[in-house]
Amino acid sequence: MKTKRIDPQTADLIVKDALGELHIPARRAFLRGAVTLGGLSMLTGCSISDEPSIESLLMKVSRFNDKVQAWLFDPERLAPTYPASMITRPFPFNAFYGENKAPIVDAESYRLEVSGKVADKHAWSLAELLALPHTEQITRHICVEGWSAIGRWGGLPFGDFLRMVGADLSAKYVGFKCADGYHTSIDMPTALHPQTLMALSYDGETLPVRYGFPLKLRIPTKLGYKNPKHVQAIFVTNSYPGGYWEDQGYNWFGGS
Repeated sequence: MKTKRIDPQTADLIVKDALGELHIPARRAFLRGAVTLGGLSMLTGCSISDEPSIESLLMKVSRFNDKVQAWLFDPERLAPTYPASMITRPFPFNAFYGENKAPIVDAESYRLEVSGKVADKHAWSLAELLALPHTEQITRHICVEGWSAIGRWGGLPFGDFLRMVGADLSAKYVGFKCADGYHTSIDMPTALHPQTLMALSYDGETLPVRYGFPLKLRIPTKLGYKNPKHVQAIFVTNSYPGGYWEDQGYNWFGGS
């Protein structure tokens, strides 16, 4: 049987997709083109006119990328840090809605719910969270849309918090639910990474609404969509939790 040669442009797209660098619309268009070449059609049996089949294939490729990224992830390797002189001012707002739609969370009545595979399930007030030992980091936020910005975040190392509440550190996932309707989840090794931070301040001040008041998870080893804002609930589980963008085809691991 004669083997079909892949042209350099198509090969480049395959590499970019494997690295999680190709945006979803571009990836969908590429896969349709690949199917017409007969390559992916032969491997998967999907039809170029079958949108659910294309989406199913995209999800399988995305989940494969997740496994490769998780295998490559080094829980001890630190993301770069920067001097204060390199902070991006103003630090950009980003969300799946306009800035004027950011939720206003009442500081007095706020409670952080903790559930799942943890020993201590009491709900944390903002005052309790602020009383915990804090640290700071100046790290780069990398957005899947292609831009980045450097910011200064302060808060509690998330691994310390998980140990404090008696989380099962052998569990697979930690999930987050937010006041703006957003939700996402991360793997336990990322949750325990020394730079994964429960951010309560930005640039030395109380965390502004536009950056996620009262609580943002800052993960410099992940792309921006894996850094939830306005966090209201945390849960530890062995059941795959998905996420707002991940359920629409974005890579779940989302490493930067």
